[in-house]
Amino acid sequence: MTREISPSTKTVGFWSAVLATVFSITYVIGQLGEWLGLLGSQGGAESMSTPLGLIVLLTPSLFLGSSFLVLVVSIHQLASRDRKIWSHVAVAFATVYTVLISIVYFVQLTLVAPRVMGGKIEGIEVFMFVPFDSFLYAVDILGYSFMSLSTLFAATVFTGNGLDRVVRFFLTANGLLLPFIALQMYFHPLIWIAALWAITFPGSTLSLAILFRRIQTTASIPKEA
Repeated sequence: MTREISPSTKTVGFWSAVLATVFSITYVIGQLGEWLGLLGSQGGAESMSTPLGLIVLLTPSLFLGSSFLVLVVSIHQLASRDRKIWSHVAVAFATVYTVLISIVYFVQLTLVAPRVMGGKIEGIEVFMFVPFDSFLYAVDILGYSFMSLSTLFAATVFTGNGLDRVVRFFLTANGLLLPFIALQMYFHPLIWIAALWAITFPGSTLSLAILFRRIQTTASIPKEA
């Protein structure tokens, strides 16, 4: 599918996709280390993270939120006129995701982790990030549920073959993880299906980076009257 966009959209789209790829892969590597007990926890999906684990896992996750939102805005610029409504919905859901997870991770990194390192957790128990059994964990998976919705709607922008099909496949696959992410509080083993995010999300952002790199830019942008 032939597209032409402004140079600034191409640049922003490409680099936000690259950053989202880097941050997501960094998180995935950290999460594998966490589950293997390499970051000081007892290992496994239900173990509570140590302060080191929180820093290693949540720092790239915090930056991922903003890079993903900018990437979805860039996708919105690619959408044809009749698909702008769907890409705009994707931007709306990406915004909700970014706000929710940014609150969770910023609180963990600036309030919880320093207090835990100092042994002063009295009064902040409600903010502890306990897998499957805490307020902020519930907020976190709600945020990633909105991310899944965002990628599901963003997938509708890409209607062509070739690279468009690859992007559409990964975005749709990531969107279809929604029930496994949202319902894991009720049935914990769903996390192992939700963990396919480690493939579907970086696959989406990497293929989008390639797409933005290859796309043509307009020679000039008409001035508004």
